[in-house]
Amino acid sequence: MSVIQSLPRRHRLLRTTLAATFAFVAGVLPLRAQRVELERRIRRETLANGLEVIVVENHGVPLATVEADSRNGSFTQSPTYEGLSHLYEHMFFKGNATYPEPEQFVSRASELGAVFNGTTHEEQVNYWLTVPSDSTMPALALLASALRTPLFRQDELERERAVVIGEYDRHESNPFYALTTAMDKLLWGSAYSRKNPLGERAVILRTTPAQMREIQRKYYVPNNMAILVTGDVDATRIFAAAHRLFDDWPRAADPFVTDPIPPVPPLTRNRAVVVEQPVNAVFVQLQWQGPGAHSDVPATYAADVFSDVLRQPGSRFQRKLVDSGLWQSLQISYYTLNQVGPITIDGAVAPEKLREAIAALDRELSEVVKPGYITADAVNGVKQERIVGTMLSLERTSGFTQQLGFWWAVTGLDYFFGYVDTMAKQTPDDLRRYATRYIVGKPRVTGVILSPETRRALKLTEAELETGGVR
Repeated sequence: MSVIQSLPRRHRLLRTTLAATFAFVAGVLPLRAQRVELERRIRRETLANGLEVIVVENHGVPLATVEADSRNGSFTQSPTYEGLSHLYEHMFFKGNATYPEPEQFVSRASELGAVFNGTTHEEQVNYWLTVPSDSTMPALALLASALRTPLFRQDELERERAVVIGEYDRHESNPFYALTTAMDKLLWGSAYSRKNPLGERAVILRTTPAQMREIQRKYYVPNNMAILVTGDVDATRIFAAAHRLFDDWPRAADPFVTDPIPPVPPLTRNRAVVVEQPVNAVFVQLQWQGPGAHSDVPATYAADVFSDVLRQPGSRFQRKLVDSGLWQSLQISYYTLNQVGPITIDGAVAPEKLREAIAALDRELSEVVKPGYITADAVNGVKQERIVGTMLSLERTSGFTQQLGFWWAVTGLDYFFGYVDTMAKQTPDDLRRYATRYIVGKPRVTGVILSPETRRALKLTEAELETGGVR
């Protein structure tokens, strides 16, 4: 079981996988036919209680993946529940009414030959088992038992709290954890608990079974969940099994109507943090509050293409800043979330070039919105790379299942189906509008991680970093 934080690398992987998925049809169909073909291959049925069942048949190998996805995660967490969506994920694999004793779930999964796990993100929690295809039905039944009848035994909760704290300790031992945590607190302000899947130690240590049951009552209900089955399966049989296992699971109130997610407070001024850790180089991260998929969908497409253009080897951005020797490396990304995703630039720099490199980055960012900086040829090139890709993700059904579940939870499948078609329409003007609205001259958080000795030599202060960008 694992918690996934909002790091740029993870988002780049998700976006690459999404593009690769669409490549299956991109190479053989015109754009206008891609959505039709994808919707034909991805079959869906919604039960009367609101549970969505999604099936993708792929008979290449005798394997199947069954997955449950909940629109849960850190975005549902008030400070008193910070990290409990992750702890719930751990408890999912413990006792339930069908398998009440410790390790019975694990033993049954082993009998089925399952590889299984779960992850907690900001806006999605998922659980999956990949099994030989002749074990698909019992695996689906095993998943159903854990979803519907968890016991939340006190003894198991105490053991899993210790496991989660161990995971917390490992994160804390990473020098970069201090930087990302400090930056997230500045970037999100009072919404920090809703952007922190890992959670807080004190909250985790005092968790009760009643809190687990409250999460179940609100978010583990059929009308807030999806069941995905992919691989060597028959869709008709899967839908029939879903009816048998889940039809009598009662619908509940919409958790986001009864308990709406509060808006992320806007960042109103530049903030900065300097973190001292025993590192050899100097690492810099800049972050802005980007668009949210619920409020500015067009900008999410422009954000992806914009990031691709600036990341391209040979782009003006890379030539001026990296090829010139100012920066050792420099990456830009946007992470799609429903409730405001971060825009991130991160890079490494030699200590003696830190100030010059940040100043050059600021100058270059002011140029990106000028006509001619981002050309139609550059935009078309990165769009084509996204469209062509490979069909690897669709062929590896377990990985495809997890990506499909992520987009179901965060944006909805209509966004997923229309991604390539809409992304392909992006123009340089769209990218300039995005950068103008969210990056250039907008409040940001600047973070630097370096050794104590280097900081003393540079006399670097947070106040100095805050003077960049917005004036």
